[in-house]
Amino acid sequence: MAMESRNDTAQALAAAREALDRAEAAREAVLLRHIANGVQIDSRTVSIDETVQIAPGAVILPGTILRGSTVIGPGCVIGPNALIEDSTVGAGTTVNASQVYASQIGPHNNIGPFTHVRAGTATDYGVHLGAYVETKNSRFARGNTVSHLTYIGDSDVGKYCNFGCGTVTCNYDGQNKYRTTIGDYCFIGCNTNLVAPVSVGDGAYTAAGSTVTQDVPAGALAIERGRQANVEGWAVPKMEAYIAKKQRLEAEQASQD
Repeated sequence: MAMESRNDTAQALAAAREALDRAEAAREAVLLRHIANGVQIDSRTVSIDETVQIAPGAVILPGTILRGSTVIGPGCVIGPNALIEDSTVGAGTTVNASQVYASQIGPHNNIGPFTHVRAGTATDYGVHLGAYVETKNSRFARGNTVSHLTYIGDSDVGKYCNFGCGTVTCNYDGQNKYRTTIGDYCFIGCNTNLVAPVSVGDGAYTAAGSTVTQDVPAGALAIERGRQANVEGWAVPKMEAYIAKKQRLEAEQASQD
């Protein structure tokens, strides 16, 4: 029985190796076809489905995975470590260390690093979606800048808007999802919460730290903050022990150096 078990294991391993060899050969054949067509691929760590289309002149960097009905335009730089599935990427766009699903990325966009572009996102020319930005079911007109740490879902964004760090469109109330509409040339301040359904008019500002629940007229400043109160001297007794501890540690480190 032991001998039969070892034989079965050996046969299973041999079959698995053959399957992996066939898969590797098929994967490499796809890479070679794109290279012959003028696509720059310098690493065997790239994986491209047979159904993917890539224009000549594109660069596919190590660790990139392209799946499904994806179309990559000319002059794009994809990767390193990017995953794009069932999406179109316009000419001259960079997708760096990010994931894109069922979306339409426009030309000369700059996506990443660490951007999560979820289904239904569509961007126009020259959009930047930066580090730790997540989008879903949203349209971005020309020239938008969303640099970092922001969630934009179920939104329609006009052209040349700037989003400060920490902006969130609050699109879901637990039962229904609502849309946010932002006009052209808007400046959305850091840590703004846009509670949908809500609209921000052309050329409007939102002040940093505001939770916006009402429509903002064009050219207006929306500001919603609690009143700040400073209690003089309140922190002194609470900080004495902490400061003394850190000063002792600093002195000890200095003496060791």
